[in-house]
Amino acid sequence: LLKMAGLPYRKKQASFGKSPKGKIPYIDDDGMKLGDSTFIRWYLEEKYHVDFDKGLSSADKGAGWAFEKLCEDHLYWGLLDARWLIDENFAKGPKVFFDFLPALTRPFITSKVRKSVKARIIAHGFGKHSRSEIERLSIADLDAISSFLGDKSWLMGPEPCGADAAVWATVANVLSPIFKT
Repeated sequence: LLKMAGLPYRKKQASFGKSPKGKIPYIDDDGMKLGDSTFIRWYLEEKYHVDFDKGLSSADKGAGWAFEKLCEDHLYWGLLDARWLIDENFAKGPKVFFDFLPALTRPFITSKVRKSVKARIIAHGFGKHSRSEIERLSIADLDAISSFLGDKSWLMGPEPCGADAAVWATVANVLSPIFKT
Protein backbone atom coordinates (compact mmCIF):
# COMPACT_ATOMS: atom_id res chain seq x y z
CA LEU A 1 0.00 0.00 0.00
CA LEU A 2 2.81 2.39 0.83
CA LYS A 3 4.48 1.65 -2.49
CA MET A 4 1.19 2.00 -4.36
CA ALA A 5 0.58 5.34 -2.62
CA GLY A 6 4.02 6.61 -3.61
CA LEU A 7 4.88 7.27 0.03
CA PRO A 8 8.46 6.88 1.28
CA TYR A 9 8.98 4.05 3.74
CA ARG A 10 11.60 1.86 5.37
CA LYS A 11 11.03 -1.84 5.74
CA LYS A 12 12.11 -3.24 9.10
CA GLN A 13 12.03 -6.68 10.69
CA ALA A 14 8.57 -7.05 12.15
CA SER A 15 8.06 -7.67 15.84
CA PHE A 16 4.78 -9.05 17.15
CA GLY A 17 5.62 -7.58 20.55
CA LYS A 18 5.97 -4.05 19.15
CA SER A 19 2.83 -4.27 17.03
CA PRO A 20 -0.13 -2.36 18.45
CA LYS A 21 -2.42 -5.36 17.91
CA GLY A 22 0.17 -8.12 18.31
CA LYS A 23 -0.21 -8.89 14.60
CA ILE A 24 1.69 -8.20 11.42
CA PRO A 25 1.56 -6.00 9.38
CA TYR A 26 1.72 -2.73 11.21
CA ILE A 27 3.14 0.70 10.46
CA ASP A 28 4.74 3.42 12.50
CA ASP A 29 3.99 6.74 10.83
CA ASP A 30 5.91 9.37 12.80
CA GLY A 31 4.98 7.72 16.08
CA MET A 32 1.44 6.77 15.07
CA LYS A 33 1.47 2.96 15.31
CA LEU A 34 -1.30 1.27 13.44
CA GLY A 35 -1.98 -2.44 12.98
CA ASP A 36 -4.14 -4.50 10.63
CA SER A 37 -3.89 -4.01 6.88
CA THR A 38 -7.47 -2.74 6.50
CA PHE A 39 -7.01 -0.03 9.13
CA ILE A 40 -3.61 0.84 7.68
CA ARG A 41 -5.25 1.25 4.28
CA TRP A 42 -8.03 3.46 5.64
CA TYR A 43 -5.49 5.54 7.55
CA LEU A 44 -3.37 6.09 4.43
CA GLU A 45 -6.44 6.99 2.39
CA GLU A 46 -7.61 9.51 4.98
CA LYS A 47 -4.30 11.07 6.03
CA TYR A 48 -2.58 11.14 2.64
CA HIS A 49 -5.70 11.45 0.46
CA VAL A 50 -4.91 8.30 -1.47
CA ASP A 51 -7.65 6.54 -3.44
CA PHE A 52 -6.52 2.96 -3.90
CA ASP A 53 -9.71 2.20 -5.82
CA LYS A 54 -9.75 5.25 -8.10
CA GLY A 55 -11.95 4.70 -11.11
CA LEU A 56 -13.57 1.50 -9.84
CA SER A 57 -17.32 1.02 -9.90
CA SER A 58 -19.09 0.24 -6.65
CA ALA A 59 -19.48 -3.36 -7.90
CA ASP A 60 -15.72 -3.60 -8.50
CA LYS A 61 -15.03 -2.15 -5.06
CA GLY A 62 -17.37 -4.76 -3.57
CA ALA A 63 -15.64 -7.58 -5.45
CA GLY A 64 -12.26 -6.25 -4.34
CA TRP A 65 -13.41 -6.15 -0.72
CA ALA A 66 -14.70 -9.73 -1.01
CA PHE A 67 -11.36 -11.01 -2.35
CA GLU A 68 -9.44 -9.06 0.27
CA LYS A 69 -11.52 -10.61 3.04
CA LEU A 70 -11.34 -14.07 1.42
CA CYS A 71 -7.57 -13.80 1.77
CA GLU A 72 -7.36 -12.14 5.16
CA ASP A 73 -10.23 -13.87 6.92
CA HIS A 74 -10.35 -17.31 5.30
CA LEU A 75 -7.25 -18.33 3.36
CA TYR A 76 -5.20 -16.79 6.17
CA TRP A 77 -6.39 -19.54 8.56
CA GLY A 78 -5.36 -22.27 6.15
CA LEU A 79 -1.96 -20.63 5.80
CA LEU A 80 -1.62 -20.22 9.58
CA ASP A 81 -2.53 -23.89 10.05
CA ALA A 82 0.04 -25.00 7.45
CA ARG A 83 2.83 -22.89 8.96
CA TRP A 84 2.23 -23.53 12.65
CA LEU A 85 0.73 -27.01 12.81
CA ILE A 86 2.66 -28.93 10.16
CA ASP A 87 5.91 -29.78 11.97
CA GLU A 88 8.11 -29.54 8.87
CA ASN A 89 6.82 -26.04 8.05
CA PHE A 90 6.96 -24.90 11.67
CA ALA A 91 10.64 -25.89 11.87
CA LYS A 92 11.42 -23.89 8.71
CA GLY A 93 9.57 -20.74 9.72
CA PRO A 94 7.71 -19.81 12.88
CA LYS A 95 10.16 -21.68 15.10
CA VAL A 96 12.80 -19.01 14.38
CA PHE A 97 10.56 -16.44 16.12
CA PHE A 98 11.74 -18.02 19.38
CA ASP A 99 15.49 -18.08 18.69
CA PHE A 100 16.08 -15.02 20.88
CA LEU A 101 14.81 -16.84 23.98
CA PRO A 102 17.20 -18.48 26.43
CA ALA A 103 17.85 -22.09 25.44
CA LEU A 104 16.51 -23.39 28.73
CA THR A 105 13.05 -21.81 28.41
CA ARG A 106 12.77 -21.84 24.61
CA PRO A 107 11.10 -25.29 24.24
CA PHE A 108 8.51 -24.54 26.93
CA ILE A 109 7.56 -21.11 25.57
CA THR A 110 7.61 -22.32 21.95
CA SER A 111 5.25 -25.17 22.82
CA LYS A 112 2.96 -22.88 24.80
CA VAL A 113 2.68 -20.32 21.98
CA ARG A 114 2.19 -23.03 19.37
CA LYS A 115 -0.65 -24.52 21.44
CA SER A 116 -2.16 -21.04 21.72
CA VAL A 117 -2.06 -20.62 17.92
CA LYS A 118 -3.70 -24.03 17.52
CA ALA A 119 -6.42 -23.03 19.99
CA ARG A 120 -7.11 -19.83 18.01
CA ILE A 121 -7.36 -21.81 14.76
CA ILE A 122 -9.80 -24.21 16.42
CA ALA A 123 -11.81 -21.37 17.99
CA HIS A 124 -12.12 -19.75 14.56
CA GLY A 125 -13.52 -23.02 13.22
CA PHE A 126 -10.86 -23.81 10.62
CA GLY A 127 -9.01 -26.00 13.08
CA LYS A 128 -12.03 -28.27 13.47
CA HIS A 129 -11.47 -29.57 9.95
CA SER A 130 -9.13 -32.37 8.91
CA ARG A 131 -5.87 -31.56 7.13
CA SER A 132 -7.39 -32.61 3.78
CA GLU A 133 -10.49 -30.45 4.40
CA ILE A 134 -8.34 -27.41 5.26
CA GLU A 135 -6.31 -27.96 2.10
CA ARG A 136 -9.49 -28.32 0.04
CA LEU A 137 -10.87 -25.04 1.42
CA SER A 138 -7.58 -23.25 0.77
CA ILE A 139 -7.38 -24.60 -2.78
CA ALA A 140 -10.95 -23.40 -3.40
CA ASP A 141 -9.88 -19.91 -2.26
CA LEU A 142 -6.88 -19.94 -4.59
CA ASP A 143 -9.00 -21.27 -7.47
CA ALA A 144 -11.50 -18.44 -6.96
CA ILE A 145 -8.71 -15.86 -7.10
CA SER A 146 -7.16 -17.50 -10.15
CA SER A 147 -10.47 -17.78 -12.00
CA PHE A 148 -11.39 -14.16 -11.32
CA LEU A 149 -7.93 -12.90 -12.23
CA GLY A 150 -7.82 -14.91 -15.46
CA ASP A 151 -5.47 -13.22 -17.93
CA LYS A 152 -5.62 -9.83 -16.17
CA SER A 153 -2.52 -8.42 -14.51
CA TRP A 154 -4.63 -7.07 -11.65
CA LEU A 155 -7.95 -8.01 -10.08
CA MET A 156 -9.98 -5.15 -11.51
CA GLY A 157 -8.15 -4.42 -14.73
CA PRO A 158 -4.99 -2.75 -16.00
CA GLU A 159 -4.06 -0.96 -12.75
CA PRO A 160 -3.67 -2.34 -9.21
CA CYS A 161 -6.32 -1.48 -6.63
CA GLY A 162 -6.32 -1.73 -2.85
CA ALA A 163 -7.45 -5.34 -2.86
CA ASP A 164 -4.47 -6.33 -5.01
CA ALA A 165 -2.12 -5.46 -2.13
CA ALA A 166 -3.92 -7.80 0.28
CA VAL A 167 -4.38 -10.59 -2.25
CA TRP A 168 -0.77 -10.36 -3.41
CA ALA A 169 0.56 -10.50 0.16
CA THR A 170 -1.43 -13.64 0.96
CA VAL A 171 -0.81 -15.48 -2.30
CA ALA A 172 2.91 -14.66 -2.17
CA ASN A 173 2.97 -16.23 1.30
CA VAL A 174 1.21 -19.35 0.04
CA LEU A 175 3.67 -19.65 -2.86
CA SER A 176 6.79 -19.31 -0.69
CA PRO A 177 9.11 -22.12 -1.80
CA ILE A 178 10.40 -22.52 1.75
CA PHE A 179 7.20 -24.18 2.95
CA LYS A 180 5.27 -27.22 1.79
CA THR A 181 1.75 -25.89 1.15
